[in-house]
Amino acid sequence: MKKVTSVKKLSKKKQKELNSKNRRGWGEVSPVTRVVENKKRYNRKRKARIETDDFTYEPFLF
Repeated sequence: MKKVTSVKKLSKKKQKELNSKNRRGWGEVSPVTRVVENKKRYNRKRKARIETDDFTYEPFLF
């Protein structure tokens, strides 16, 4: 029969092994931190903002 010892009484190395076994993976979630891009800062790679207005100025010819 195996003796049961508390995790606190195990050596640091054994505690680390047990903790790593009990941990789960990230799964589908990416652990990389995502940062929202600052819209005020100039970015050469960002596509130029195209303003589309339905109103176009054309002089009236009668």
